[in-house]
Amino acid sequence: MIHIYYSYLSEENHQSLLQNDLPQFPLDYQEKIKRYRRWQDAQLSLLGRILLFKGIEETYKKKPGAKQLLQTFYNKPYFEDNRVLFNISHSGEIVVCALSDQHEVGIDVEIITDIETADFKPQMTDIEWTKIARSQNKKEAFFEYWTQKEAVLKAQGHGLIVPLKSFEVLDNTTEINGEKYYLSEVKIDEKYKCHISLKTDAGEIYLKRVII
Repeated sequence: MIHIYYSYLSEENHQSLLQNDLPQFPLDYQEKIKRYRRWQDAQLSLLGRILLFKGIEETYKKKPGAKQLLQTFYNKPYFEDNRVLFNISHSGEIVVCALSDQHEVGIDVEIITDIETADFKPQMTDIEWTKIARSQNKKEAFFEYWTQKEAVLKAQGHGLIVPLKSFEVLDNTTEINGEKYYLSEVKIDEKYKCHISLKTDAGEIYLKRVII
């Protein structure tokens, strides 16, 4: 089972988060949060960490000691001494965190905005772009593909070193370097698109909103 925790930004509770939650994390991370100029940016990052550790404690009954995260060569965060695999994404006013104790997982959430989708044509395959162009709702179709492709890259772990156009999403599956990835939509908010990706069918998804 994949567990997904999510939360919305709250300006009203921001100072409480800084005073009560931030001190639980390593000093270098605390300093990073304090350097943000906009409270929204600081909270988006902090909420991701809060959701991650809340999910670990609730789902796997573990309490990571120093709450220290390491990073791979491709900047994907991980635990050195914890088997829980995770991925975090945020957009607009939503933060999401996906957790698994069996599979690498990627998740991407994007708010559906008024962008010039044609600017992103080079990132899509011909088949993907044709489907977007022929869709009655081009923006929604674009963000459908965008979150799918981003989620796959995050599950694969090498990030944008893998060109988005180098793999094609078809029927919620795709392949990168001979490895197959499966995709599932996560319906959180009608103003957003969200997908998760794994190397296996996601099966049952547990979705929980956290009120801060």
